[in-house]
Amino acid sequence: MGQIYGGHLVAKVLKEVEGVVTVFSLAGGHIDRIYDGFYEYGVRIVDVRHEQAAAMMAHAWSIFGEHPGVCLVTAGPGFTNALTGLVNAALDNVPLVLISGTAPVRDWDRGALQEMNQSAMVRSVVKWSGVCHDIKRIPEYIAKAFRHAVSGRPGPVFLEFPPDILNIRVDEALVPLPAKGGRIYRSAADAEAVKKAAELINRAEKPLIVGGSGVGFSPCEAELAAFVSKTGIPFLLLNNGRGALPDNHPLSLWDGGQVALLTAMSLADLVVILGIRYNWLLMFGQTFPQAKVVRVDIDATEIDRNRASDVGLVGDTGLVLGQLNAAVEKRDHGPWLKSLKELYLPGVAGEVAARKNPSAPIHPARLVEMVRRTMPEDAIFIVDGGDTCYFGLMGLRAKAKSSVIIGAGGLFGCLGTGLPFALAAKLARPEKTVVLINGDGSFGLNAMEFDTAVRHGIPIVSVICNDQAWGMIRHGQEISYGKARTVGSGLGVVHYEKMVEALGGYGELVTKDEELGPALMRALNSGKPACVNVMTDPTVTSMATLLFVDSLTMEKK
Repeated sequence: MGQIYGGHLVAKVLKEVEGVVTVFSLAGGHIDRIYDGFYEYGVRIVDVRHEQAAAMMAHAWSIFGEHPGVCLVTAGPGFTNALTGLVNAALDNVPLVLISGTAPVRDWDRGALQEMNQSAMVRSVVKWSGVCHDIKRIPEYIAKAFRHAVSGRPGPVFLEFPPDILNIRVDEALVPLPAKGGRIYRSAADAEAVKKAAELINRAEKPLIVGGSGVGFSPCEAELAAFVSKTGIPFLLLNNGRGALPDNHPLSLWDGGQVALLTAMSLADLVVILGIRYNWLLMFGQTFPQAKVVRVDIDATEIDRNRASDVGLVGDTGLVLGQLNAAVEKRDHGPWLKSLKELYLPGVAGEVAARKNPSAPIHPARLVEMVRRTMPEDAIFIVDGGDTCYFGLMGLRAKAKSSVIIGAGGLFGCLGTGLPFALAAKLARPEKTVVLINGDGSFGLNAMEFDTAVRHGIPIVSVICNDQAWGMIRHGQEISYGKARTVGSGLGVVHYEKMVEALGGYGELVTKDEELGPALMRALNSGKPACVNVMTDPTVTSMATLLFVDSLTMEKK
């Protein structure tokens, strides 16, 4: 062994200990030695056009890849540009590792270039943050960052490396590497609590299962399938957990989507909550006061948050379901499921009709349906936007875990995630077709990442649902103030497809229903990063907009 630079040591530990093969980044002087280390150790750098996109790509890699996503940014503005993506990961409970350069320690408090207290800024949104001041402790700090990210409730972490240790050398013999990958401990629930939960489940006549990202980040597909099969309980899986059982499962309520969820929650006598929080999207758990609750979560502090549970099961979703499977009885809730469908299916009949019937201009629900029909069944679908997210949420069907991701549909409501998520999904799963359905407003936030897609040869298909406005905002203004008082929400007709063509990708404009299917196929077959810019009906308002406006209206009529 010889001498090794600190920056090279960072690369070596990421590659050889944590198995990192791809890092999302934008270059900067403070982290240049780490870049040189990536060259030395064969770590791929996907260099982006804005650090926000790098953080969002790392977020998506954590969902689709085999290890937590890694985002590397330079000090100062590089760091602050990544904050939006970091907060989004925090609120989505995603185990992202953000590594940042910082001003040299020797120059702190002297007015150094890009000097700022970065750790203090992120402390409220990360699970752990650290600054490594000793070159020999680089492996220890990296291992600690990854363990914090994935242990218990997942979440982002933040690690700083000053150039003082990146640009000096140390004898490799003095720096032993930790064990590869580290351990991830999964815990089961209290046995007595499992027994009580099983009793409630066995007695229930109108039970419902609602699952979220606690399903997504647990290897629980087999246990979940066995639980649903044995208990016969209708279910809806949301967020990163969607698709752990396919949306077309006989007991899935995804043929009614949000309408089915609201209907079932209002009538259920028992709701089994699997790894999802009672946030505003679930109306803080207040929509089913008549029901008893069995709640499963890796975090004990969530069990009674916003609403008390009748039984709380603290542990990993898969392990807890395995415990329940040994205790629950075989049931058939066919009559309950039939009565539910009779209630909610009429409520979505209009939207189902809009999917099936051509219209001029094209209805957003029709656009989503045509994308679903045209693309391979096992494609990964990413959706980004306001109203666009609603129509994608309702119209797409997940065949496998996380195969439908509503990027802006999380707690942060973060627009601009679509293109970064899609690119990272394709990099992590190159064998899959990756399709992005974007609103025209959200598309513009990270549109230059099409340059990243072209430079790195990442062929995804982006379909723009172009209503020529920030649609959810404009419709909200129309509802609240009248159609004559819409301000700052119009975008007009913009030829985004020409921008993509100029960057080296494939682009088409679609204005008629009969043009849509062939255009989608040409985009898919181009083998390039592609954009199909579809002009849609600007008058259509989604149910999500109505709920959003109602939630923000202080004065009720």
